[in-house]
Amino acid sequence: MLPQAPLPDAPDVRRSDAPDVPLADDPNVPLAVDLDGTLVRTDTLHENLLVLFKRAPWLLLLAPLWVLKGKAFFKAEVARRAALDASHLPYHEPLLAFLREEKSRGRRLVLATAADRRIADAVAAHLGLFDDVYASDGQVNLSGARKLARLKEALGTFDYAGNDAVDVPLWRECRQVVVVHAPPAVLRQVQGLGRPVHRVFEAPRQGLRPWVKALRVHQWAKNALVFVPLLAAHKAADAAMLAQALLAFGAFSLCASSVYVLNDLLDLESDRRHPTKSKRPFASGALSVSRGAVLAPLLLGAGAAVALAFLPLAFAALLGVYYALTLAYSLRLKQVMMLDVLVLAGLYTVRIFGGALAVAVPTSSWLMMFSMFLFLSLALVKRLSEVRRLRLSNETSAHGRGYLAQDYEQLASLGAAAGQVSVLVLALYITSRDVTALYAHPERLWLLCPVMLYWVGRVWVLAHRGLVNEDPLVFALRDRVSYAVGLVAALVLWTAT
Repeated sequence: MLPQAPLPDAPDVRRSDAPDVPLADDPNVPLAVDLDGTLVRTDTLHENLLVLFKRAPWLLLLAPLWVLKGKAFFKAEVARRAALDASHLPYHEPLLAFLREEKSRGRRLVLATAADRRIADAVAAHLGLFDDVYASDGQVNLSGARKLARLKEALGTFDYAGNDAVDVPLWRECRQVVVVHAPPAVLRQVQGLGRPVHRVFEAPRQGLRPWVKALRVHQWAKNALVFVPLLAAHKAADAAMLAQALLAFGAFSLCASSVYVLNDLLDLESDRRHPTKSKRPFASGALSVSRGAVLAPLLLGAGAAVALAFLPLAFAALLGVYYALTLAYSLRLKQVMMLDVLVLAGLYTVRIFGGALAVAVPTSSWLMMFSMFLFLSLALVKRLSEVRRLRLSNETSAHGRGYLAQDYEQLASLGAAAGQVSVLVLALYITSRDVTALYAHPERLWLLCPVMLYWVGRVWVLAHRGLVNEDPLVFALRDRVSYAVGLVAALVLWTAT
């Protein structure tokens, strides 16, 4: 047997969890750092396009003309009209810590990016780490070979930190390699170059969790409102009608998830200023905005397909109204004081109306009035919680909202009053002639009024205490007392039937 030739030494790879080791040899060799996907966990061009879509969507009609003049010109025109807030971008914190360590050793740091110079300068000014900035300037798109040529001309020898396949030519020519959250295929390419790999910052493995959070699966519970008309008509035992209601639930859930994804994309700036919303998948950079831009229309198409294929045309039309209203809410209406909560209350009521259309039962005006006042009260609970956070943080106004910290008392009085009016509507319904046709013992329904008064009052007291910091319906799904109240209400309805 012939002796085997010795294998070449594997590149020196230091993981991000290894002890900090300075870059080898000459500390005068500059370290060039990419921006999109490397320094920040997002693509700044995609985010700028979202900002432009939100602020002035008609300008996107000019985008094809900008593209015809070159990618650098396109980036410059978008950046000029929709500047990002560099202070709230999702930075790669382990990489930042590494760069600060290198900076403290006297290393020259260079930000080298294909993003427009306006964005690159804003990032560099915010971080205060970089000695030089090389970026696209409206004429030259500084990517790939152009970036390599610029770095070689300006720096000569350099180390390079990147994340994508487009960075492979730079890694091939640089002295030492720093890899940041690169896909496995890219990492294999890097290790096959035979270059010294100084550090690999690995992306955390998150599985399906960011996708589930982005879809807001827990919020699908709101769509259970489509079953209310079926239950109110005492038709829950009808298998065919129940199947229709289930399809309506699925269609609303798919469309709602589409709206949530789109809303999170359009709310990136304000979400990143929020203590809890900043952890959402798109705001934190766990999911790219490009994936969200694909996911939102796919979910909408799936929901529309279910509605058109299996449910009445009137339901499909109502679903279209629901989506248009939620889109208008995401783009503008949620910034208008009081109109935002009226729209939220209306969206809850639309779900009930949609359930009635899906199973072809008459719509009760009493049910619509009750739901409108009740959900207006709950929408105001949500706004009250947000305004309460403003007061605690000594802020005067909420970013992207129409409320001030001084609105707290007025919102509380309006919301509590709306909740009490919903119980009044329930009492008037109990005294109406409609009740006798559905219930054998309608007088027992009066027990629902103190039950509802207790639940609404309790929610508002907890909101004042700062214990309802999310959507009130989601809070109810996690609240044992709410389950007990629901059980009592169900028993009352059963004994009255």
